[in-house]
Amino acid sequence: SLYVSEYFSQSAQKLSFYSWYGNAKLFHFRVPEDTVLLRWLLQASRGKGPQCTDMEITVHFRNGAPPVINPLGTRFPANATVRPSYNISIALSSAVQNTTFVNVTSPAAGDWFIAAHLPEAAGRIEVKGFSTPCPYMFQADMFVLRLTEMPVLEPGVAMSQTIVSPAKPLHVKVFVPKHAAGMRFELRSCVTSQQKACAVRVVLGSITLPQSFQRIITCTGNVSCSLALASPPWEKWLQIMVESLGPANASVSVEMLASFTACRPGGTSSVLNFSSLNQSLTGPRPGSAGAAGSPPLPTGEASRNVSDQRSFCLQNQPVVREDLDVVSVRYRLLNGPSVPVRSISPTLLLLSLNTGMDSGGSLVISLLLNKTSVSLANATVVACVSAASPVLSLNATQNCSTAFFQGYPLSVRTSSAEAMLIVLYPQTDNWFLSLQLICPQGQGECNAAEAKVTVYAYLTPCFNDCGPYGQCSLLRRHGYLYAGCSCKAGWGGWSCTDDTKAQSIGVQNLATLLLTLSNLMFLPAIAVAVYRYYLVEASVYTYTMFFSTFYHACDQPGVAVMCIMDYDTLQYCDFLGSVVSIWVTILCMSRVKKILKYVLFVLGTLLIAMSLQLDRRGVWNMMGPCLFALVIMIAAWVYHGVKRRHCYPSSWKRWVFYLLPGITLAFIAISVYAFMETNENYYYTHSIWHVLVACSVAFLLPPRDKHKKPWAWSKKLTCRYQICQNDREELYAVT
Repeated sequence: SLYVSEYFSQSAQKLSFYSWYGNAKLFHFRVPEDTVLLRWLLQASRGKGPQCTDMEITVHFRNGAPPVINPLGTRFPANATVRPSYNISIALSSAVQNTTFVNVTSPAAGDWFIAAHLPEAAGRIEVKGFSTPCPYMFQADMFVLRLTEMPVLEPGVAMSQTIVSPAKPLHVKVFVPKHAAGMRFELRSCVTSQQKACAVRVVLGSITLPQSFQRIITCTGNVSCSLALASPPWEKWLQIMVESLGPANASVSVEMLASFTACRPGGTSSVLNFSSLNQSLTGPRPGSAGAAGSPPLPTGEASRNVSDQRSFCLQNQPVVREDLDVVSVRYRLLNGPSVPVRSISPTLLLLSLNTGMDSGGSLVISLLLNKTSVSLANATVVACVSAASPVLSLNATQNCSTAFFQGYPLSVRTSSAEAMLIVLYPQTDNWFLSLQLICPQGQGECNAAEAKVTVYAYLTPCFNDCGPYGQCSLLRRHGYLYAGCSCKAGWGGWSCTDDTKAQSIGVQNLATLLLTLSNLMFLPAIAVAVYRYYLVEASVYTYTMFFSTFYHACDQPGVAVMCIMDYDTLQYCDFLGSVVSIWVTILCMSRVKKILKYVLFVLGTLLIAMSLQLDRRGVWNMMGPCLFALVIMIAAWVYHGVKRRHCYPSSWKRWVFYLLPGITLAFIAISVYAFMETNENYYYTHSIWHVLVACSVAFLLPPRDKHKKPWAWSKKLTCRYQICQNDREELYAVT
């Protein structure tokens, strides 16, 4: 056989500390058919700065869908299926770079995903630009070795092959047709070139991480051995590997045979399917037979269906897939939401998830039993959800598993009429829902019984839209889309349902009140500015107080939220007001000429608005205007000092009671803002920032100009009654 090697690579990604699924960096590869060896090349590296410390990178693998991970140990939602992902750890200690290889023999063809992340995030809020985080990079490359012409084992036809040596195992494949209820593989003869006892190992199936269900048999001697598989994967190629366990220089000749057991499906006719589809799209006509339900079958055909029901291994129910949006699908049953379930053969529903873009959401299946439809009180409807092929033997074993997949069981009865299943990140494949009626006293008891079960099935990006304490985010890796929940207010878990560290309603209200009412500390600064005739500065402080209050009222997680306008607009106005407040305060302290001051006010505000539009979280958007204004203030103070030939400001009281307290409060506020804020203490540390900044502004505003008199309201108001003194002189006529 001719082997061909192929190489696939993707660009490196910068890793992040883990707090939710969006922090994990995803790599998406596609393994070609007939691959016999898969090798991952994992390269991790870090920066060389002093801030770079020893780090452990966790890498998760999964076939068919992104891996379901839980690094924080939080709870998953109820009724969710969780199977731990296969993962390895890569340590970056003394070495700057680490290279790791992971080999997978006989991998399953199709989509493979790798997710990598750093340990749990510390929760500290870092101001962009104050510190330079250490870059941790990760890159995944894929090497595959595949056969160009893998021998095909035809069903029912024996095939002879030779294993040259134990180092070169034999690879063949067989195609599993649709409606195959079982498969039987036989190794009829095994002869060695040295006429010794034959010993071979046969491996059926491919490796699928995190769980692998390969079937292995060991055959010794000349006695034929066989292996039976129930419910093999429909319409797929099944790989078979035969390797010799004998001496290195001995070849082995084997003869193989594969046979299938067919399953005869039953169900409604194609004419009925077309009629139901037309009726569901256009609606029933009044007075027609379809208005009361599905059109009845002829009497002869109905009796023939009842008599032939025992010969069917399953009953198909037509299902229509309706695409609603990205990673959003609804499955609609043509014959109504209720399906009949009997004990003779399982009822089967096909849920198609094979587009390659459906594995990034959550598959939700809900069952509701109509209690009046079950004549036996102790009967149970057993269901099984499986991928690739359905479970066809629920009445015999009640085991929810196929040849290469462990399904998800469900059951409903009169005492518990509802059941739900949530499959997180379902793998790309055809999914099947099998339902069957089970009686505890035996199947003969409920042969004539029938249960009606209402089935709701849909694919959603995030289950329950992440609840009231989460936000569903659509993530993208190249052309692949998947969804994840970002939780808030202390809630955690895959769907933000874990309330272990959740904030109570009282704490949420307290956080909102602190972050909003702390802005009222700008009122003293506004009063001082108005009293000293700094009306423009007072207007800027009022603008900042207003938008900061309502931005933090809208920014809160949980239920204590009030948004008077769009969140992004509130955030932009809050950031703009904060920076402009610092800008006008420092320029006001410089005591430059009025015309120059107001020109700098307007020009600086326009430049600040532009820079915030570019990057509103950058530290230089705040530090840049502050430093430039400080340069102007120092230059103006030096000019005034040289001109007056003494220190400016000249009053020691001004320094001791105003400037030094104001500067101290400003430095404390900057320290709290830059180095002390975390996700847990944000509501009170940021409130302290509000108070300190507002108080520092009140201290730092300079006194009013000497030629301006204080506000005298009695003299300013002219619209009032006045008591006037009559100063008119009397004119006397002189005679």
